[in-house]
Amino acid sequence: MTEAIIFYVFGGVLLLAAIGVITARNPVHSAMSLVLAFVTSAFLWMLLEAEFLAIVLVLVYVGAVMVLFLVVVMMLDVKVEQARGGFTRYAPLGIGLVMLIVAMLGYVVWARTQELNFLQAPARAASDFSNTEMLGSQLYTVYMYPFELAAVILLVAIVAAISLTMRRRPGLKVQDVARQVAVRAKDRVRIVKMKSEKDE
Repeated sequence: MTEAIIFYVFGGVLLLAAIGVITARNPVHSAMSLVLAFVTSAFLWMLLEAEFLAIVLVLVYVGAVMVLFLVVVMMLDVKVEQARGGFTRYAPLGIGLVMLIVAMLGYVVWARTQELNFLQAPARAASDFSNTEMLGSQLYTVYMYPFELAAVILLVAIVAAISLTMRRRPGLKVQDVARQVAVRAKDRVRIVKMKSEKDE
């Protein structure tokens, strides 16, 4: 009973945080709502006895990805009015896509959970069971090729992001490290000797 209460409390907070992500007018408030959503999701993972996934969610997403999001948002000059105009312009298309995705996910969940009892809590694992060990053994044996494929896709995304960032733009000043190292003092500094002048 206590676990059910905790689940519904954190589930409600998660839904409110997710709604705050898409409805907040300030990008920083939206990012902080996303941080709250990640933290409450980690608590739900803890209820499912998936401690490794919970701590990875907090360390990777909250500790790294969201910090990067906040830095980028605070560095960019986000025009809220212009972004809001684009949101209202594409709102019907977005609502249609969301309804399609929800319908597809609902069908998959309904098809896969026909024999499951949602009101029954999952069975507890043994005291010597390690979900981290089980996850590692499954990830590097059964799901080895999908895991490597995901790593290659992430590597391609990193390379693409770096190449887009380092592209040549007009008026961009780029350092030439080789020229800076090859500079000699006698080529840059000229010492001029002249006689001192006296006021008459």
